[in-house]
Amino acid sequence: MAKAYDAIGSNVKEKGMFRGSIPALVTPFRDEAFDEAEFRSFVEWQIAEGSHGLVPCGTTGESATLTSEEQARVIRVCVEHAAGRVPVIAGCGSNSTAIVKEHMKAAEAAGADAALVVLPYYNRPNQEGLYAHYVALADASSLPIVVYNVPGRTVTDVTPETLGKIAKIPTVIGIKDASGDLSRVTAHRSLCGTDFVQLSGNDDMSFGFLAMGGVGTISVTANVAPRLFADFHNAFLSGDHDTAVELQDRLFPLHKALFTDASPGPVKYALSRIRANFPAELRLPMTPPSETSRKAVDAALEHAGLV
Repeated sequence: MAKAYDAIGSNVKEKGMFRGSIPALVTPFRDEAFDEAEFRSFVEWQIAEGSHGLVPCGTTGESATLTSEEQARVIRVCVEHAAGRVPVIAGCGSNSTAIVKEHMKAAEAAGADAALVVLPYYNRPNQEGLYAHYVALADASSLPIVVYNVPGRTVTDVTPETLGKIAKIPTVIGIKDASGDLSRVTAHRSLCGTDFVQLSGNDDMSFGFLAMGGVGTISVTANVAPRLFADFHNAFLSGDHDTAVELQDRLFPLHKALFTDASPGPVKYALSRIRANFPAELRLPMTPPSETSRKAVDAALEHAGLV
């Protein structure tokens, strides 16, 4: 089946399909099991609300608590239900290169458009180890790879110089950058090329990231406010910066509130507020957000006009 993506402003292929508002989807659980029916409904809502892509089984999807079989199933369901309407970037990260290969094999078989691969965490490889990790993954799979750099979680950071080296691997097409350093957008463009896909991993920095030359965000907030965050990206990328500023101001408290406790607790709570019967259930070791966090989310939802 040919894929006809609804890209921003024009029909795009390959690297250009990955841009705009791309929610890092939560995984709904009910009675400790993956709620497939709820997930399909959630995916449909995200597409209907204008999200430009989908990421199943990222950190926000509680991938660390999923079995390999569950992870493969969640990705397959997402791809099946999206049915080519938007691209799917499957979360495939692990601190074991061998396990990432298995995840990528399953994601490729499911029909995912790319793999999101976080830097190996805990074992903290050096820069040469990071390069070797992505070389090995590219050798094992033809699936396009988006590098995910989030030093706050992995305690590992890929330097712009090493990323420039990794970007020369043909199947490495972009980065989700949650380093918090906006100057890297320019550094990466210089070292990785102008067509290297740069996606923000920090919702609250999306405006600045786009202004520096990024093309989108893999987002937590888009789970809760898909239409607003898609409209924000549409406005900015089409040159309507006044509208983008208005939407940034409307969404900013939500960007902050969703991280007032360990993610994805606050975002699942927010979804339970705006979607009837959406389960806020988390898997241990994650626990529900605090009362202070819930109040911050409530206020942010009201500020954004979502409740």
